This record gives sequence, structure tokens and C-alpha cells, in this order.
Amino acid sequence: MKTYLYLSLIPESLVASMLPPKDFGSYYATGPSGRSRGQAIFFEVDPDLKSDYFNLERIKTHCVPHANGVPRATTYLATYRVLEHVPLEALGKLYLATNDGKVLGLERAQYVVPPEPSVHLYQEFCPMGPRVASRLGPLDFCRVVTDRTLPVSVPKIVFAELILRELREDPDAPDPGNLPYSNIDHVRDCLKTVSGPSAKDTKLVVRNVRGDVLYRTIKNGFFVGAGETCLFYPMPSREHLENEHYHWWRSALATFGE
Repeated sequence: MKTYLYLSLIPESLVASMLPPKDFGSYYATGPSGRSRGQAIFFEVDPDLKSDYFNLERIKTHCVPHANGVPRATTYLATYRVLEHVPLEALGKLYLATNDGKVLGLERAQYVVPPEPSVHLYQEFCPMGPRVASRLGPLDFCRVVTDRTLPVSVPKIVFAELILRELREDPDAPDPGNLPYSNIDHVRDCLKTVSGPSAKDTKLVVRNVRGDVLYRTIKNGFFVGAGETCLFYPMPSREHLENEHYHWWRSALATFGE
């Protein structure tokens, strides 16, 4: 029976499983009885991963079928500094599971830098979970946040850019649109801090976001990287989600956050 390897972001962990990605995502989000609820975001990892940090021999002894023949759903291999020790080249598709177990897979693609500069709102997922306003585009943001010569940095990071609607061009816009962020006036103030020629690079908006991820707020996709290397997993358009992934999209819209 095939064994899979997953890098979970909620919470950060390396997990071996005998379940293929969509079955794993459904199990991870709802639990063995389907009674627990909690989103899951995870990468599929190259099963041939080589590492001196992880005890991968545990897979052979622990990721085996149960006595009744049922496939082993989860075998935890690590829960600390996992992202840091998984090479970017070992990452496969990114999967998003809703809290009732609907799973969407995202393929990696080339990120195209928009021609017009603007302010940005980022949600970090791993290794920390703050929400940050920034004047830096995603690739520059990734490079700066993972610059180990700086006093505040991380080895690797996973984050997504969030929608800002009218606030993207004007933080004082009287009608920002349907933005589901708590304390919108504070968001405006943070965006002003990173606007203009002498602005700061980044401004913390929320120290640690609690609750479910509102997938409908993802602007363009997810980023994972370190230094000059930043991988991009684009989010499908709303039209594509409605037409091709209807059940996942309806489940995602029913999620409540913040």
C-alpha cells in the first residue's frame, strides 16, 4: 500500500499517511468520526525525501495498516521547525480543506508581477500566523522576511495575499467593499503606514489571526519561499471555482472566520 508524506500548516507538522491527498484532507479536517471540524492546509511532499533532521525510519514501523486492514491515516514524524527543514524542491501540490472536509488541490505556477505598484495585505500561515500590511510585492516580501541577516526573520515562510478592493488604491476609500476583516479602521491605518515614498516596508495588522481562514479573501494565491526562491500556487478564479469546484466553493463560503 502506498505511503504519502504531507507538510501540514495547521498545525505545522510532517505527517505520513496511507491516504491519498483528498482522502487525507477530508480525514484531517473532520477526524475519524466526521464529528470534529477544522480546516486543513497542507503540501504533498516527495515521498523519497531524504533528511538528517526527520526520523523517516518511523514511516516503516508506524505507518502501517491497522490490525483490521484499515489504512493508517496519520503518523506524525515532526511538529517543530518542519517547514524550515523540508526543501522547497520537495514540495508538490498544495491542498486546501474546508472544515467539513471538501478538498481543493492547487498546482504550482509562475507568478507574474503586476505592472502597477500598490499596497498589500498578507496572511502568514507558517511558521507564524500574523497579518501584515506591506508596500512590498509578494516576491520582495518573501525575500525580506527570510533575510537571515536581519534581526527579525524566519528561514522559510508560507503566506497568501488577501483582497483589499478599494483600499488597495485608497486606504481612505469611503466604501471599501465587502471586506470581512475585523476593525477595518485599524486596517486603513496600517495601509497608510506602508503607503507613500517614505513608508515603512511592513506594518503588523494582527499579531495572530484566530479562527478559520476565509478562502474567499485570498486575492491571487499562496506563496512559499526563502530568499530569492518563492514558489507560487495560484487560486482559481471565482468563476472557475463555481463551475469546476462547486461543492468545495460552497463549503468555503459557509466558513466563518475572525
